Amino acid sequence: MEERDLFDERQETKKHSLTCPHCRQTNEYEINWIVRTKKRQLPPRADDRARAMYAKARSYMVRRDDLLACKNMRCRKRFEVAGVQSVVFTGDAVAGKGIAADPENFGNR
Repeated sequence: MEERDLFDERQETKKHSLTCPHCRQTNEYEINWIVRTKKRQLPPRADDRARAMYAKARSYMVRRDDLLACKNMRCRKRFEVAGVQSVVFTGDAVAGKGIAADPENFGNR
């Protein structure tokens, strides 16, 4: 059994305010994410190892974009996405286990 058997996957875009390191201008950029949510129940062909994996699984998001182009017409240089985590565990899986989600850390530990 593979990881993709335990999660539903979809694409999503979120806006973040980022500063270009070349021209120092701040703009809103849309960053693409892959959102993997834990399935409601385990597939019927699961064995003991898969049950253990399913018990530990949590919903999470993975950032797809590593480079963005500056929106300033004079600059237009590409820069790395800094200040935005690459993997974010969603708060619903954390709060469901009785652990308080930290909004500043966005559920990442």
